[in-house]
Amino acid sequence: MKYPALISTLLWIILSLDAMAITNKNPVCMAADTGLKYRLGFPVGAAIKIRPLLNNNRYRAILIREFNSITAENAMKFKALHPSATIFNWSDADQLVDFAVKHQLRIHGHALNWPKNNPKWVMEFQGDSVAWEQLLQKHIQTVVSHFKGKVSSWDVVNEAFNDNGTLRKTIWLQKLGPDYLARCFVYAHEADPAALLFYNDYGQEYNGKKMKAILKWLGGLQREHIPIHGLGFQLHTSLRIPIPELQKSIQAVVRTGLLLHLSELDVSVRSKKGEPLLTAAASATQQAAIYRQIFTIYQTVPARQRFGITLWGIGDQDSYRNAKDADADAPLLFDHNYQPKPAYKAVQTSGQ
Repeated sequence: MKYPALISTLLWIILSLDAMAITNKNPVCMAADTGLKYRLGFPVGAAIKIRPLLNNNRYRAILIREFNSITAENAMKFKALHPSATIFNWSDADQLVDFAVKHQLRIHGHALNWPKNNPKWVMEFQGDSVAWEQLLQKHIQTVVSHFKGKVSSWDVVNEAFNDNGTLRKTIWLQKLGPDYLARCFVYAHEADPAALLFYNDYGQEYNGKKMKAILKWLGGLQREHIPIHGLGFQLHTSLRIPIPELQKSIQAVVRTGLLLHLSELDVSVRSKKGEPLLTAAASATQQAAIYRQIFTIYQTVPARQRFGITLWGIGDQDSYRNAKDADADAPLLFDHNYQPKPAYKAVQTSGQ
């Protein structure tokens, strides 16, 4: 046998054994080409936590099989990356990025500027407006530059608007005024001109004052040629989601020409306070119907504007909704044992 042929044979045996090992360790393993990323005409992502990524075989197997995009749930937030004025901690985020690059997953960065999750040193920072501007610019450009060429898109600003359409009174607004928002995008673009830049927020599916204010602000950025490419709808929602209002809001974004990212999707099955609890079967059926509607509506968005849908977690046990009580909710496509739920099948067949 010639050496190239021998090497090819050995590689085939090694890969086959590796695949068998993964299948034996992971009861949820399915055929490689059945995952959501193969079934839908747009990227399908998941928000990823570093601990289960490193330690849980089932978590990794589902991520690789089902998804082709990831968002760092916490590892790229200000407090995690920049814990002190003189220290950047890249460890968790770099491990997540290395995994994504290895498995050819798109990486969406979250989030460069947010009213919450600022480290103590930022909240106690003393300085004039020039010093605050330098702080903001340094953080954004250091982070974006570090991941340049690997992280292809960013939530540049996250949750800057109140429900009534006014700007939230954040430390950044207090120190730098409302124009800080636009400058965040400029700084990110300067650090990586190839990266796609998003504004991300919750509650826009209600098509109310908040949605109108955000659209007006986005229109201003576009007229001023500020580099912004898309809008993220978080869509942490429930069985009571107003589907007609979601459709209106999505069409309003389509008219802007911007990319649309359903960026943090989950569907809570918790009962509204004062209402009787649904049975597990009834809530799972209703949840599946909601997921199907959301994915079907998204497919009405022109293909050029569909940045994708990202689930905020993989299995129910990983959901932030269960941080205080492991059994408080069941908002995702896979249950606590990483088995697919009716919602998974509904998403698989959405739009058909």
